[in-house]
Amino acid sequence: MAMQLQGDAPFSYAMEHHLDTVYRAACHNAPTLQDAEDVTQEVFEALLRSGKGFHDGEHLKAWLLRVTINKCKNLRRAKRSGEVPLSEHFPAPPGADGSVLDEVRALPEPYRNTIYLHYFEGYTAAEIGVILGAKRNTVLSWLSRGRQALRERMIGGFEDE
Repeated sequence: MAMQLQGDAPFSYAMEHHLDTVYRAACHNAPTLQDAEDVTQEVFEALLRSGKGFHDGEHLKAWLLRVTINKCKNLRRAKRSGEVPLSEHFPAPPGADGSVLDEVRALPEPYRNTIYLHYFEGYTAAEIGVILGAKRNTVLSWLSRGRQALRERMIGGFEDE
């Protein structure tokens, strides 16, 4: 039986269980560390203001990730200036190799987010489709193309050395 998260419960539950996930997703998508911190705060403020109820923790997590990605997209659109690349600001999440994550960050947006959500957050193609508002087959194409682009970037990087 699925738990219902209503009232103040989603915020408390999200802070306890998904703060790190939201922050990592923001770090993955925001231009700077300060921006990632601001986006994380904005996401939780949006959750407080939304008054939205959630079926369970996974529904809440998917909503938080979608809001995080959207806020980062809006921020990137607003900041089309010559800032230092994201990969120079952030360490890799625990257990991830920084060089691979740097290469994932350099991928075009749909590939970057799809690969991140699948390999770093453990979502299936169908779940990613719900989060990103795309069909499952589109997500599978993005995963395939993203892996190919990542493979080319990684192999190209090793050939240059």
